[in-house]
Amino acid sequence: MKTKSSQTKITTFGELLLRMGVAHGNRFTQAKEMQVHIGGAEANVCVLLSQLGINTNYVTRLPNNDLSQLALNELHKYKVDTTNCIYGGDRIGLYFIESGNQIRQSQVIYDRNNSAFATISENEINWDEVLKDTTHFHWSGISPGVSNEASLVCKKAIISAHRKGITISSDFNFRTKLWQYGKNPSEIMPELLYYSTITIADLDSTEIYFGIKTDKNDSDSNRFLKTYELLKKKMPYLKTLAMSFRKSEGQTHLYSGMLLHEGEFYESKSYLIHLVTDQIGSGDAFTAGLLYSLKNDLSGQECINWATACGVIKQSIVGDFAITTSEEINHFIKNGSSNRINR
Repeated sequence: MKTKSSQTKITTFGELLLRMGVAHGNRFTQAKEMQVHIGGAEANVCVLLSQLGINTNYVTRLPNNDLSQLALNELHKYKVDTTNCIYGGDRIGLYFIESGNQIRQSQVIYDRNNSAFATISENEINWDEVLKDTTHFHWSGISPGVSNEASLVCKKAIISAHRKGITISSDFNFRTKLWQYGKNPSEIMPELLYYSTITIADLDSTEIYFGIKTDKNDSDSNRFLKTYELLKKKMPYLKTLAMSFRKSEGQTHLYSGMLLHEGEFYESKSYLIHLVTDQIGSGDAFTAGLLYSLKNDLSGQECINWATACGVIKQSIVGDFAITTSEEINHFIKNGSSNRINR
């Protein structure tokens, strides 16, 4: 008998990127070599979901060359379906990262202008065909931030999914260094987010997209609940809102999550993280953990526990992908962090 997970098929749309990391903790200006990883918000979500047994269908546009094949091969390792990817354009998107530490911030430089994804044409993807077996469509605010063309394709995907009655989830995912094509996010994002039933947001992006402000002196939980109340007026299909919270305490981080699902509020415990190996992709892991638990009909408390655990575990893993298993996640939820050797 098939499980709920195996009957689920989640389709995502986003840009697949080569991540070029400065090696050995050097700065950009000291770089003599780069370490290559593959990433992209929606791809990151697919990789974790696939590891957890959910069928994933990743859709993007890539140039037809070996660098694209390198990126796709990484997705294939984790059984992500890429058969609906299309080819065109001249270059794959890049981003460069200088890893920070407990003293200075990490730095990211994007090189995505005129990439194959950024120059996608509005009618290049037949969404009715791509979504025919899909039960869930997921997208993030990064895609419409890349270019006007990508925004139009994302809109077509969302409307097609909505017309088919497919569950739609979104991640607000505002990136300051994107949105360079003459459009303000508040002009684009509200219309796209309108159709989401599940969304992962943060307080800053919510203000940028919708002008929703909350009292910064209020508690996180009160600000979260107020944001949900105001978002419901802008997103009438919204049933599930989740946020992750990160606070710095000296050289450690406190990480937690909040969820409002079907009218009920849930909060995870706060995890004290002493060492962050790689923070990039932790929000995508949080998203994947939430989608996995919702698709398996876990309780609201279990859902936010799962999402938060995935976000924490990712920060111990190099690269964009959260390389983990359901057994490890469950063990973490039950026992927390550990420096013991499993042998």
